[in-house]
Amino acid sequence: MSATTRRKDADPLYVGPAPDRPFYATGMLLDASDFLDEQTYHRGRLAHALAFLSGGGTLAGLRVSHAPAAADHAEEIRVAAGLAVDRIGRLIELPRPACLRLERWWEAPGGRDAGDVLTQAAYDDPGRFVSARAVAEAGVGGAPAMPTRAIVADIYLRFVACERGYTQSFASGPYDALDSVATARLRDAYELQLLVRHGLDTDDPDAPHLGLPSTGVVLEGSEDERRAAMQDAVLAAWPERGHAGQPDELPPLAEHVTGNDPTSQWLARVLIPVLAGDPPERDGSGVLVDNWPRRFVPSSQLLQRWVGL
Repeated sequence: MSATTRRKDADPLYVGPAPDRPFYATGMLLDASDFLDEQTYHRGRLAHALAFLSGGGTLAGLRVSHAPAAADHAEEIRVAAGLAVDRIGRLIELPRPACLRLERWWEAPGGRDAGDVLTQAAYDDPGRFVSARAVAEAGVGGAPAMPTRAIVADIYLRFVACERGYTQSFASGPYDALDSVATARLRDAYELQLLVRHGLDTDDPDAPHLGLPSTGVVLEGSEDERRAAMQDAVLAAWPERGHAGQPDELPPLAEHVTGNDPTSQWLARVLIPVLAGDPPERDGSGVLVDNWPRRFVPSSQLLQRWVGL
């Protein structure tokens, strides 16, 4: 697997392609753009359906955990194999467990700017920024205790396409070579990011540590009231931006770091205990991982089991 394509404009699905299908006729001359358009049509229709049927979120697996350093491995943040769908409907699959080496990650920002990045992401009473379930489970059954001061960072998963292999082709551009090569395959792959969080505010009602914004669907009341609320929610679900043929930038959600890819999926929040000081130093306590504020997309099979069908 060679170079990874990370530019957002490398995938035509970013611009919300119009649903045009190539129309073939006997004797028609075809070029690479015709086959690319055909792939884009089918990918775009599937992605559009997934984006509205499920929305972005975790479909299965992808549990995040912390593994302390041991004789056979370095200290790691581990992500289990699993499947997610991003905000524009692309499937992101981890076919096997993946990891981020925490010590290497810790040293990178500190060496680059004398620890300013870590200093700005250090908070007292970090329990304000995690879910109620993480607070309740902290220190229970061998789980790490809630730290009094910690670096707050978030794990993100995003879709990337990886170039695989080359094949002979005619040269493109101002060349006339006959022995040029071109990428033969693209593999749907992924990228994991661990990003520090600056400027978190417990007074922000849409902040990720306080849970997801309200869907507007009434979960209580009579059957008629709940049905009416659901119907209203469906009729109001069509977004003002991001339609087919509109290249508008997808607005980021509350959980996205400024400048980060707004299609990336938030998987977990990580609290790394530190001592007071500038730059902060780790105190050796266990790292706490909060898997619960993320967006979950349960399958219909799980929903049936949940309601007892």
